[in-house]
Amino acid sequence: MIDHLGISVSDFEKSKAFYDKAMAPLGAALLYMVPQEYTGGAKVGGYGRDRAVFWLSDKTDKPQATTQHVAFTARSRAEVDAFHAAALAAGGKDNGGPGLRPHYHPNYYGAFVFDPDGNNVEAVCHDPE
Repeated sequence: MIDHLGISVSDFEKSKAFYDKAMAPLGAALLYMVPQEYTGGAKVGGYGRDRAVFWLSDKTDKPQATTQHVAFTARSRAEVDAFHAAALAAGGKDNGGPGLRPHYHPNYYGAFVFDPDGNNVEAVCHDPE
């Protein structure tokens, strides 16, 4: 059910150096850096074996950031749409409506909401349709 998760770090380069070494024995490595044009200038990188599932996000540009990120696997794009609608109806705040995010990969279809504590919660479908 959990597709991926992310944590905020106070020093991206220091944390990257730590996780580069700590993940190696698990067969995992830094697989992807999100282009900074999509992050507002923050450094965001994902670790994994076959695809990025553990993400680091630089919070130095936003020192007040204490929230975390979790993404749930949806079985279809319709489930992503339904998740977003239900989360908003339950009091969540929109953080990016349903749609393709091709900067992750061509079939990445996700939707983002902030929960009542400000955590960034997502539903994502990786299927082509």
